[in-house]
Amino acid sequence: MKAKKPDNGQNQDQMIPKPKESSKEPEVQETAKQPGQVFEVSDQEEIEYLEQEQGERKLSCRDESETTAEITAADQNLIKKLETELDNKEKELTQFKTMAEEYKDRYLRALAELDNFKKRAEKEKEEFYQYALSDLLKEILSVIDNFERALKTPPENTEDKTLREGVELIYRMLMNLISRYGVTPIELKDNKFDPAIHHALAVEESEEVHDPKIKEELQKGYFIHNRLLRPTMVKVIIPKKN
Repeated sequence: MKAKKPDNGQNQDQMIPKPKESSKEPEVQETAKQPGQVFEVSDQEEIEYLEQEQGERKLSCRDESETTAEITAADQNLIKKLETELDNKEKELTQFKTMAEEYKDRYLRALAELDNFKKRAEKEKEEFYQYALSDLLKEILSVIDNFERALKTPPENTEDKTLREGVELIYRMLMNLISRYGVTPIELKDNKFDPAIHHALAVEESEEVHDPKIKEELQKGYFIHNRLLRPTMVKVIIPKKN
């Protein structure tokens, strides 16, 4: 036997159970608000609370002021210390500057003295080379004087003339020799007597002169460079007394 297929229209509705309709209305569950417990504060307690808060503020302000005062005092001490150190450094700097100026002055003085010493040494060295042979040249001048006396005598014959030529040759050689060492004869100028370079061996009085005059040159004088090597020996005429 074949099973009968259920009817799609009626049978499905019959198979699904339908909820029972409640006759009562749905209750709306309201959550009742639970109010917090309320504390009542009295005036006295409020005053005490305010006083306590004010006291704490005062303590906080005092602590802050004390801390600020401590910081300020520490800063002042530090500033004083730094100022003292700065003053000391400035004093040291001033001392160093003074010492530097003194050392600079000493250095310049020493440098100037050294330069003067070098110049003086060079001058002395030059003078030494110039005048080292002064004594020897004076001895040569004595020989030249004898040659000059010999040349003042005129030759009498041919032999004397030949001898004179030889003497003149030696005389010129000696004069050239001493001239190479800076020796030059003193020239008479207007026969004026100069005691610095003339030595009076004889003196005569005369009414014809008003100042001392050189009458005769007895021995020739010489310079060596700019220094007197030997004065000129002269005969002098001076004004007559009264």
